[in-house]
Amino acid sequence: MLLHKHHLLNAKNLLAFSAGVDSTALLFLLLENNIQFDIAIVNYGIRTQAEEEVLYSQELASKYNFKCHILNANTIENNFEANARKIRYDFFESLSLEHQYENLLTAHHLGDRFEWMLMQFCKGAGCAELSGMSSLDKRQHYTLVRPLLHLDKQELLVYLDDKNIKYFIDQSNSDEKYKRNEFRQNYAKPLLKKYLSGIKKSFEYIDNDVSELIQEVEVKTVNNFTYFYRTTTKRSDVFTIDKYMKSIGQLITANEKKLLKSEKVVVLGRKFIVSQKKNYIFIAPYITDTKMSKEFKEKMRKLGVEPKLRAYLSTDEEAVMLLSLLLQ
Repeated sequence: MLLHKHHLLNAKNLLAFSAGVDSTALLFLLLENNIQFDIAIVNYGIRTQAEEEVLYSQELASKYNFKCHILNANTIENNFEANARKIRYDFFESLSLEHQYENLLTAHHLGDRFEWMLMQFCKGAGCAELSGMSSLDKRQHYTLVRPLLHLDKQELLVYLDDKNIKYFIDQSNSDEKYKRNEFRQNYAKPLLKKYLSGIKKSFEYIDNDVSELIQEVEVKTVNNFTYFYRTTTKRSDVFTIDKYMKSIGQLITANEKKLLKSEKVVVLGRKFIVSQKKNYIFIAPYITDTKMSKEFKEKMRKLGVEPKLRAYLSTDEEAVMLLSLLLQ
């Protein structure tokens, strides 16, 4: 029932937990499969029920002998969904670094994937974007694993109810002021109820198509300097850039994706620069106010390094040494 069970066995795993249907089902499936893990839960302080969810998390940790990491988040003033996601994943990242977790497990299921696909389709997207979430996704400091991505929420509910397992319902998941909830209630849920087997099969076809369309490459990082070897298609390169930027919490706009297909140098959100040189694509923080010596500027000129990339490199000797080897 779990995807990538072999990847989780004998590994150090962290489960992103909320005490809701999805993560509670995943927690008990992990226990059933003798997979070791700890959990992490975030209390955003906007629902009274959240305190009960944290207490339940602690009770489970005590009963089944795993660690329960808790974050009481600061008040989010605006753009709740995006800011809550950043807080959540920053917390997971810090825990992974501190405790050397190899895998971060999330309870995303088929409904989550289908909602995302519908939203992307309505905004304008290609096959790779429509495939949305993958069940195994390598991040900088851990591997993101989604063991339930092939299952519908209704299947998870049946599992919990059959075993009389306690879980909580977050009423905010039905609030249609959030776009994702609008898609869930009005489109995804009715379609999944009626066409579940066909939707599952379609995602299998999409995954196979994407594996042929997109070339997987190894993305390497030194300090804040990231690079990878160019593929044979712009499509794959832009997909790799987009995937990496998402992994560090930076979303790329549709216009920026268009520029990445046609330009060799693009500044993303005024925060990062993407530069193509020879057979490599480089990504680094975009800095404009650092002083550079004449000797450094001349070295960069001889290497043919993009001027907008030089300011960051002036702060990172290790990246300069690496770049010198790649471009010589």
